[in-house]
Amino acid sequence: MEVHSVPQLTLSILLVSVLIITWTWKMLNWIWLKPKKIEKCLSQQGLRGNSYRILFGDSKESSIATEEAVSKPLNLNSDDVAPRILPFVYQTVKKYGKNSFMWVGPISRVNIMNPEYLKDIYAKYDIFLKPDTNQRIKTLITGVVMHNGEKWEKHRKIINPAFHLEKLKHMIPAFQLCCCEMIKKWEKLVSEKGSCELDICPYLETLTADVISRTAFGSSYEEGTRIFHLQKDLVQLLTKASNAINIPGWRFVPTRMNKKIKEIDKEIEFILRNMIDKREKAIQAAEAIKDDLLSMLLKSNLKEIQEGGNKKKVGMSVKDVIEECKLFYFAGHETTSLLLVWTMILLSRHPNWQTRAREEVLQVFGNNTPDFDGLNRLKVITMILYEVLRLYPPIVIADRTVEKKTRLRELSIPAGAQVVLPITLIHHDTELWGNDANEFKPERFAEGVSKATNGRVSFLAFGSGPRICVGQHFAMIEAKMALSLILQRFAFELSPSYTHAPCQAMTLRPQYGAQVVLYKRVM
Repeated sequence: MEVHSVPQLTLSILLVSVLIITWTWKMLNWIWLKPKKIEKCLSQQGLRGNSYRILFGDSKESSIATEEAVSKPLNLNSDDVAPRILPFVYQTVKKYGKNSFMWVGPISRVNIMNPEYLKDIYAKYDIFLKPDTNQRIKTLITGVVMHNGEKWEKHRKIINPAFHLEKLKHMIPAFQLCCCEMIKKWEKLVSEKGSCELDICPYLETLTADVISRTAFGSSYEEGTRIFHLQKDLVQLLTKASNAINIPGWRFVPTRMNKKIKEIDKEIEFILRNMIDKREKAIQAAEAIKDDLLSMLLKSNLKEIQEGGNKKKVGMSVKDVIEECKLFYFAGHETTSLLLVWTMILLSRHPNWQTRAREEVLQVFGNNTPDFDGLNRLKVITMILYEVLRLYPPIVIADRTVEKKTRLRELSIPAGAQVVLPITLIHHDTELWGNDANEFKPERFAEGVSKATNGRVSFLAFGSGPRICVGQHFAMIEAKMALSLILQRFAFELSPSYTHAPCQAMTLRPQYGAQVVLYKRVM
């Protein structure tokens, strides 16, 4: 026994030593060797940035820049928002130029602002991939916007039919109903004195959530509303959790907050699973197909499965459908409500454009409820909405990653590096938009987006290329409907209590709300 124990002990020590050496080498490569190799590669191509600092990269400088930027508001009449909402990216580009790079820990991030490069990145979606996000974010946002490769192609193909313009026409009554319900609340508030001050953010958020509840789930509207409130609670908890601690695996520790996050997510999935089960049974029983997004998604998915025959991985699983429903909610109500908020803020600051927009609405609809055909004839309103999306895009930055060494025109992007698309900086770039890039001038979109951008990929409110936002027409129709009804019935101006402080909290929102004074118009 003793004779054999010595070799066994030696072998055990050897194996442990190999494991330790392997782990140490991988760690050294991850936190130092690979980042320095990437830095050398980028520097040799003329890209500039801070020299890599072990493990933390630019984290300290980025935190300081953000803290300083949000400590004071902007001038009320300023739309130069990039230094406040993307302070470190802005400072990096200002210091090192547009061909620059940054560090998030040991990960290099290359700033891309050239429209030709942007065109390639959006077109080559199978090479420039959506990066894997952390699990807390995945609890809230997943689905087609986060997928890559075949899974993205499959989901996008199945989802597309639900958002065709012909399908959206049938949703106009739901848009009208939800908007009119909000208008009635506002009319009640202003009825006594003829005017009223209110923070429009919660009202517009509720409006767009109601629209999603009705258009996505139809007769299951009440369950849809419940999901909205649960997701709102989930956002608050996830924000707190992200700010509180960032230790790998911490989300598995059974803290009170983690338990609550899991509990809410479980309830959301339970509600969605029941709704999906009911709709699938109705479809299989050949009942009349409803016009809501969930029914159309399930019908499209069933068609994909039937056409796929015995092929594997055809269609979406119930889990996949649940993820897409979650995405309907978050993306569908958040981005449109913020578009309306910033539009009302800017029209309050530019009463001449508010007057022009109202005159157009009254010319097209009079005092009647807006309809689909009329909404498509609103040229001034469309110009205004595009200009608001340019100055205040809901998503202020996007990124992509490459898994292998990749050519981007004359640039060589090393494997593992990320490319950053600072949307707000691109939208405010004077070289792309002229010296008035930081000014509210809707007339630049008088002949459409293509003319305004000179055919370049420089307007990214809905993305670009094959992965352009599938819900862009849905969002624009909803925004036009809401804005038309508001302009028909109210005039508005900013309240003296409004503080102009755009901030990034997953999306671009007013840090202290959007206080507006509403005035009842005489019909």
